[in-house]
Amino acid sequence: MSNETSRPGDLLVRTGAIVFLVGAVATMATVAPLFLGADPLPTAAYFVSMLMGVGFVVAAAGVLRAVAAQRRAAREAAAG
Repeated sequence: MSNETSRPGDLLVRTGAIVFLVGAVATMATVAPLFLGADPLPTAAYFVSMLMGVGFVVAAAGVLRAVAAQRRAAREAAAG
């Protein structure tokens, strides 16, 4: 555990990374049968693969939220 405090957007970035990894694993699982000559997976597996993009968007939103909070803090420090 670290002693660092949680900043705005940290939870979104972590959640986005987890969702992205789940989507990446699903993508590898759906592509593997194509190379192995096996039957393709059901359509639901392809929908889970789309979580890769969703995770990227969630993580990007967390980064943008952190940037906005840092800019706001810098603006307040300069004004005060």
